[in-house]
Amino acid sequence: MIEIKNLSKFFSTENGDFTAINNINLTIEDGDIYGIIGMSGAGKSTLIRCINLLEKPSEGSILIDGQDITVLEGKNLLTLRRKIGMVFQKFNLLMQRTIRDNVAFPLEVAGVEKKERLQRVDELLELVGLSSKANSYPIQLSGGQQQRVSIARALANHPSLLLCDEPTSALDSLTTNSILRLLKDINRKLGVTIIIITHEIAVVEKICNKVAIIDESRIIEQGYVSDVLLNPEKEITRLLLERGELDE
Repeated sequence: MIEIKNLSKFFSTENGDFTAINNINLTIEDGDIYGIIGMSGAGKSTLIRCINLLEKPSEGSILIDGQDITVLEGKNLLTLRRKIGMVFQKFNLLMQRTIRDNVAFPLEVAGVEKKERLQRVDELLELVGLSSKANSYPIQLSGGQQQRVSIARALANHPSLLLCDEPTSALDSLTTNSILRLLKDINRKLGVTIIIITHEIAVVEKICNKVAIIDESRIIEQGYVSDVLLNPEKEITRLLLERGELDE
């Protein structure tokens, strides 16, 4: 279980302090596929970066299975990050490495022995349907295939949590659907909890069981997808439903 309590992040700028997220409270159960949706600048990307501590929260706590991860440092922080996979909008692959070597990279960093590393890579490439592309390079793959490589890499260290920051916004609708099916399959087969940042209501409807709406740095609605989308309380949620998506 992930419990986010009174979480805030402030940045200092030339024009004064800026509040990126303000007093966020969320509970994400093990096995959830949890969508976080909001307009550009609402704070959703800052929130996901705080969850994996790429950004240090200014206030509040993030508890994973009862442990406040915001106090972790050094080796303990590195160990935590290996248990949190990250999937990015623009794939972030190493273009000079083969697909096999891209997926193996986090295992190399973790010091996993070569035999075990290669076995894990083969398992993951089969899982994402890219076994035949192991010796190809990213430039030889389509956008959807590159995102599958990114997902495989994010799963390399057997994470219990997968964070996805706009994982389908660079893809066409057909490819988006295939990636969402893959994520749902991973959630079902591996029991990995997934948090998806998105501006597309269709993503939430197709894959998520719970959703939070973030607006002006605050969570304004949250709950089961069916409850929030069928009975929206806030204008921003109604706007989202009317338009199908929010400005990225």
